[in-house]
Amino acid sequence: MLADTARALVDAAGDRPWQVIWCAGAGVTGTSEAALEAEHSMMEATLEGLASPRPRGASERGAFFLASSAGAVYAGARPSPFHERSPVAPLGAYGVAKLRAEATVSHWSRQTGTPVAIGRIANLYGPGQNLSKAQGLISTLCAAHLDRRPAMIWVSLDTLRDYLFAPDCAALVLDLMDRLRAEASRPAHGPTTAPIVTKVIATQRAITIGAVIAELRRIFRRRPTIVLGASPTSSLQSRDLSLVSRVWPELDRRTLTTLPAGVAATLADLQRRQQRGEAAPASR
Repeated sequence: MLADTARALVDAAGDRPWQVIWCAGAGVTGTSEAALEAEHSMMEATLEGLASPRPRGASERGAFFLASSAGAVYAGARPSPFHERSPVAPLGAYGVAKLRAEATVSHWSRQTGTPVAIGRIANLYGPGQNLSKAQGLISTLCAAHLDRRPAMIWVSLDTLRDYLFAPDCAALVLDLMDRLRAEASRPAHGPTTAPIVTKVIATQRAITIGAVIAELRRIFRRRPTIVLGASPTSSLQSRDLSLVSRVWPELDRRTLTTLPAGVAATLADLQRRQQRGEAAPASR
């Protein structure tokens, strides 16, 4: 089904540019290898469809973006802050799966001549986050606040993370794809030398979980109730995931949503979802 849909996309594009932004998958730290394998197979099917026999020049007109995870691939790396040329060191199956996906799309790019951008993305938060997944500290704390219940946190409060508002990430990804296309059109690139670009996508300003809780206390006007616990996946979490980007840094020169504004938008979205009767997560 995915392969057929991908073929139909390229056929429908005809002589016009086309692109695929692959953000699919529900895997998180602790997801089983079998589930991660199923997600990878879905991506491979899509790439197969995009690579099917196509009109001349279709590869050069196309572009592909893969959403990877900075936290997953740098989980065991040292030292921080991590950038595109930092050594990768996944600590679990999720990180290994992300690196495998990066390798798969890079190989596909070299085979087809289609330009590829790989985004190693920081911790996303914002409206619309899937509350059933075991991730999303800010959304979880906001939901717990609305329900007036404690939220479970499985890592130390001095854990450093880079929290990126999801709409800001989307805008940066679209600009990255425009830059990728511009780069691919340069004379140095041809059907067999399409650019493969990896970029860290982050605010480049990591803060501790304790600092997030302090900010939420100011916004909520009361301290969030949290319970610290231990989890089998805690050992797969890095204490410091500070990030910087050294690839196409001009794309990062933009005004990003502040944490208070992002939290307010997330909280308002959760209130609307709560009114519709959607379930909230029980823990983080």
